[in-house]
Amino acid sequence: MASSAPATPRGSFPRFLEHLSGSGKAIGVLTSGGDAQGMNAAVRAVVRMGIYVGAKVYFIYEGYQGMVDGGSNIVEANWESVSSILQVGGTIIGSARCKAFRTREGRLQAASNLIQRGITNLCVIGGDGSLTGANIFRKEWSELLEELAKNGKISQEAVQKYSYLNVVGMVGSIDNDFCGTDMTIGTDSALHRIMEVVDAIMTTAQSHQRTFVLEVMGRHCGYLALVSALACGADWVFLPESPPEEGWEENMCVKLSENRARKKRLNIIIVAEGAIDTQNNPISSEKIKDLVVTQLGFDTRVTILGHVQRGGTPSAFDRILASRMGVEAVVALLEATPDTPACVVSLSGNQAVRLPLVECVQMTQDVQKAMDERRFKDAVRLRGRSFEGNLNIYKRLAIKLPDDQIQKSNCNVAVVNVGAPAAGMNAAVRSAVRVGIADGHKMLAIYDGFDGFAKGKIKEIGWSDVGGWTGQGGSILGTKRVLPGKFLEEIAGQMRAHSINALLIIGGFEAYSGAIMMADARNSHEEFCIPVCVLPATISNNVPGTDISIGSDTSLDVVVETCDRIKQSASGTKRRVFIIETMGGYCGYLANMGGLAAGADAAYIFEEPFDIRDLQSNVEHLTEKMKTTIQRGLVLRNESCSENYTTDFIYQLYSEEGKGVFDCRKNVLGHMQQGGVPSPFDRNFGTKISARAMQWITSKLKESHSKGKKCVTDDCICVLGISKRDVLFQPVAELKKETDFEHRIPKEQWWLKLRPLMKILAKYKASYDVSDSGQLEPVQPRSIQGEPATI
Repeated sequence: MASSAPATPRGSFPRFLEHLSGSGKAIGVLTSGGDAQGMNAAVRAVVRMGIYVGAKVYFIYEGYQGMVDGGSNIVEANWESVSSILQVGGTIIGSARCKAFRTREGRLQAASNLIQRGITNLCVIGGDGSLTGANIFRKEWSELLEELAKNGKISQEAVQKYSYLNVVGMVGSIDNDFCGTDMTIGTDSALHRIMEVVDAIMTTAQSHQRTFVLEVMGRHCGYLALVSALACGADWVFLPESPPEEGWEENMCVKLSENRARKKRLNIIIVAEGAIDTQNNPISSEKIKDLVVTQLGFDTRVTILGHVQRGGTPSAFDRILASRMGVEAVVALLEATPDTPACVVSLSGNQAVRLPLVECVQMTQDVQKAMDERRFKDAVRLRGRSFEGNLNIYKRLAIKLPDDQIQKSNCNVAVVNVGAPAAGMNAAVRSAVRVGIADGHKMLAIYDGFDGFAKGKIKEIGWSDVGGWTGQGGSILGTKRVLPGKFLEEIAGQMRAHSINALLIIGGFEAYSGAIMMADARNSHEEFCIPVCVLPATISNNVPGTDISIGSDTSLDVVVETCDRIKQSASGTKRRVFIIETMGGYCGYLANMGGLAAGADAAYIFEEPFDIRDLQSNVEHLTEKMKTTIQRGLVLRNESCSENYTTDFIYQLYSEEGKGVFDCRKNVLGHMQQGGVPSPFDRNFGTKISARAMQWITSKLKESHSKGKKCVTDDCICVLGISKRDVLFQPVAELKKETDFEHRIPKEQWWLKLRPLMKILAKYKASYDVSDSGQLEPVQPRSIQGEPATI
């Protein structure tokens, strides 16, 4: 596995973090407050990255309580200490509430315990209370040291040597209640637990025509309730930040009755545990149930999820997020100076950023203050762009205005799925249809891709037709890999016959290629002179113009879950290495990111050429590993990474070279990576990105109608995607220059910058590019190009 660093994007100067660049530093890592899935992945990343750069890393068991108690609660960690914890929920180093740390005496004792071990760098994984405590501790540090010296506990030399404390926070909270980050560690996994319950409830509710009231966690934050409602198409949702308007009881009952009248067999109502009305009075799930039973007579049940949401295995998203944040936290500690304020490592779009801890905590507290003072619009705004965007889209998709109140656009907008099926496609279609209808368009569904388009498999699709689509995998509209090249004449004819004014193409590389063909054919077929938007939806994540495609998260979950099971199967076996083949064509996204999330020892991908020397080096690496207490190995191989180094070849090579040390097993995951129900991320992402695509289509149609012109410019046929922090519409004509058409991949891929992380966390030497790191940013971002990406 070659260790060359990936190319740095044009216009930036690479800054590489080298092996042992932080020698002599001591880092303490603790988890505090409520536990969250993914905390262990963050702890693992901090420990291994810290050791890699030459620092000593200490576990601080039981949070701040362990820091105050000292002794055996503060223990130096080694590489093996964090082996096999990626897939474990909760936190292996424990978490506890600590009254003593709230007092000065407690903090004095904690400082004494840290000084004994030379720890002047703290990595705190917890909620806003935990991070606030860390910041108070940092501010008092020099005074605490002077007092310890005065009391004869430490020398003046120690006061000089350990004169300042650096603090970096990571937010571990399933509620996603911390301002400044799009996602906190544990939120995605909690959503997995909720959606598993919702999917199970839906089948029983449909059988009996029942109404279910589902209560989810979120005492002060309604994020889990809101995203769950968005991801399952709930009829009604109750949030602390956005209470229902006066008279909500009658409005909700009318809505439920209308849905039943449209032949909907079940109703789902989602309630955050901290739900309130506009007078700040609590709205309980029992109160809602009694209302539905009394007013409508519907058979109604209440399900309270409780701590189930905190449990279980962390999702692939949370493992990758926590690993990225853990590494970024160590880099931030290495770069910190006495004047560096305490910071929080956050997620903005698809980029890790550092924000001032004090500002983030202040804004989080401002939300609660706004709610207490019944300034609910301010509370929603302060929650951030992600929350506000989710709420607006939920309202748009959940409530249909009467037909006579919708201003008709007299435009026909068609939706087609192209390429291989990807989880989340149906959520994207549902969102497009409902937003289109709300905008006054007539929505047309094209069945069976471009092939069906040419054959005229086109029907009008209505609001109710897409009910219940969010949780269904595959493609209900049908999809084929056929490109439009041979059928351009027939497709143009169908567009003419059905008066299609705009087209939304949801799919993978074939969808992108098809849009290019249509763009190129505009001179000969004026029917193609319309707004066309491509929504990348493919498990391979190989479409230029976006960092993330619909379907790739679900597929990653399958890869990681399978790796977990395979590794577990060897728990009673000594010294075994598993070689697993993933899909993705020539794109190594699944193999690389799956390797990062599953804790692989190596991942072979097409984008990073390797030879027999690299294979030999990996075998030797695993042989050394087997001499430790870690006696399992995991190797991922992208299906098209090499013509000659096939999965069988690698399996046979490892088997031969590992004789007497370890034995091998191989597994080809195959099409199971395309199947299954979509993950919460893909349901939510597909829903939001599709709604944004329809807004763009509507604005383009208004623009062309007002000017009386056809769409002939490059910016009329675009790919919609996420690029770092922005949502961008990029013309396919421009993206062609950035595409390797032979191998069906973009020429530059963002995730290659994360490749060294997988190697470092697997104990290989690699240079990690930190060009994007280093600057502390304000919580409210300055205006940036494009519009903010919210994941």
